[in-house]
Amino acid sequence: MARRRQAERSQATTAELVEAAAKSFGRDGYAAVSIDEVAAAAGVTKGAVYHHFAGKTALFAAVFTRAQEQLAERLVAEASGARDGWEAVRLGAHAFLRACMDPAVRQIIVLDGPAVLGRDAVREIEDEHVTALLTAGLRRAERDGGLRPGDAALRGRLLLGALCEAALVLARSAEPEREFAAVAAEVDMLLGAYGGE
Repeated sequence: MARRRQAERSQATTAELVEAAAKSFGRDGYAAVSIDEVAAAAGVTKGAVYHHFAGKTALFAAVFTRAQEQLAERLVAEASGARDGWEAVRLGAHAFLRACMDPAVRQIIVLDGPAVLGRDAVREIEDEHVTALLTAGLRRAERDGGLRPGDAALRGRLLLGALCEAALVLARSAEPEREFAAVAAEVDMLLGAYGGE
């Protein structure tokens, strides 16, 4: 019983640290955030942070993974009402772009993720979450007849790459809200090259 309570407290502390770190990394970027800042925001000691995470990079990896999970949940929610696989992919792609309009999401997923964790580690995490969803949607679209046969896994990775670049375009725009429609239309045209509507 005591071990279970200790494990629950440990999980709660880990969750609090990830939440505090996500706010700091999302607001200020990885380079500007210190372990001391995260510890203070979570209401724990610096030593407690190192008890749960090997260092700042490991903490960021947990934040990045959580952000990918949340993004995947958002894509699923947006695509859940789709009439077919093609529409699900399109709605999911647009949901990705809308999510990345949030500066914190963009900072963690698009800007800091590859720089801090490296492309291979990011790809591994993406493959479990967002890329897996895009690939599943592309396979469904192919089964529905809305997509020419091909390598759905490769297409999922290529699509995610295009979406990340589109998110960067929006991030650098002086008027991202106004430019969103044009960027989304370009994404639709790219998807159309695979044989969608």
